[in-house]
Amino acid sequence: MGILERNDTGAVAHLRMNAPERLNALSDEMIAELQSAFDALKNDKSIRAIVLSGAGKAFCAGHDLKQMTAARQAEDGGKAAFADLFARCAAMMVSIRALPQPVIAAPHGIATAAGCQLVASCDMAVAAEGTRFGVNGVNIGLFCSTPMVALSRNITRKQAFEMLTTGKFIEADKAEALGLVNRVVPAETVMAEALALAQTVADKLGAAVKIGKEAFYQQAEMGLEDAYAYTGDVMVENMLYRDTEEGIAAFLEKRAPDWEQ
Repeated sequence: MGILERNDTGAVAHLRMNAPERLNALSDEMIAELQSAFDALKNDKSIRAIVLSGAGKAFCAGHDLKQMTAARQAEDGGKAAFADLFARCAAMMVSIRALPQPVIAAPHGIATAAGCQLVASCDMAVAAEGTRFGVNGVNIGLFCSTPMVALSRNITRKQAFEMLTTGKFIEADKAEALGLVNRVVPAETVMAEALALAQTVADKLGAAVKIGKEAFYQQAEMGLEDAYAYTGDVMVENMLYRDTEEGIAAFLEKRAPDWEQ
């Protein structure tokens, strides 16, 4: 059994980080496994939604501090190793956004530092009651600058800055209120709820969700007029799909659509 497991149910892929003894830390090995899985899923047309979870008592405790400490033994004090680590981790996080399928995090226990970044990088999140979220690096003298990128794109600036500078955890209900997670559910049902959400997404026309996910992030970085012009073009493209024509006809005829994709 590897440190990252993949189990598919129909059009839903479930990735589970499986290094509970290390709180599913983003070690070199875990980052590589996640990157490999995302690369494979990007071209897997049979999968239309992805759930990401962690084994054991925590979702993810962030970077592997033992590996980072060992890297300091290099002649340059670890500078090259650290630059490589943060570049690989950032590339892995960006891969989530580049996937055609929506990715749903299912955090429990703790999601801290780069683990919180991982939740923030996913398209949606269903959290277990009692989950705590933090960007706590400042407590050990390491400001969570890379986790800040994803976090500050999920919640308001002042709330993000408070988390980053105090190193304090927030509880699941506050994470929901701030928009870091979509909903909070009992711990015993978190996987069922996340998989159900994934199945709801997977039941939609995959081509429409794919074009919509890309447009969602692209337009968010544009000015208002540019965003409308861009998304208008996207809708034109979407309207020309054969399956969209079929979906509209099915709706008007009050029947289930016969989609090819």
